[in-house]
Amino acid sequence: MQVLRLVPRTLRPLRYSAARCVATTANAADILASSSSAPAAIPLGRVEALWDTISIEEKAALRSQLAEVQKKDWKQLSIEEKKAAYFVSFGPHGHRAPAGKPGDNLKIAASVAGLLGVSYLMMLGVKAMAPAPPKTITKEWQEASSERAIEQKMNPITGISSKGYKGAGFVQNN
Repeated sequence: MQVLRLVPRTLRPLRYSAARCVATTANAADILASSSSAPAAIPLGRVEALWDTISIEEKAALRSQLAEVQKKDWKQLSIEEKKAAYFVSFGPHGHRAPAGKPGDNLKIAASVAGLLGVSYLMMLGVKAMAPAPPKTITKEWQEASSERAIEQKMNPITGISSKGYKGAGFVQNN
């Protein structure tokens, strides 16, 4: 990284190609002649509109131009200069760009609702194809299991057959 800083700007490759300039402007001869020089100054009133289309070198030149402008007295700066400085410093670009586009929240909510609906329908389908519950989970069977445990004196110290037992035994559902 340090090596790149030491290389003169004239030896660095320009991102702003001459072919792009020729395709977007009327006077091709002027553009081809000036393509090796520094990037042209961007009008400060159009910074917000042109920010996404200008190259990295032009953005760096604009930042340095605005840094020089901001060294002046702020009362003497024009409204365009103040707006451009604010946009470059705090505008919605780079890491401050909005994460989503307008309407993304509606798409996300509709997708979540759709997936919940599909999962509910899948649950109903699985439940419809499931076999009948086993007979051992009915309340009568569990009460009969508790009576049988008492008859056989199962766990006489702390369990169902112990003196003063107040638990439900094997009955799990009320």
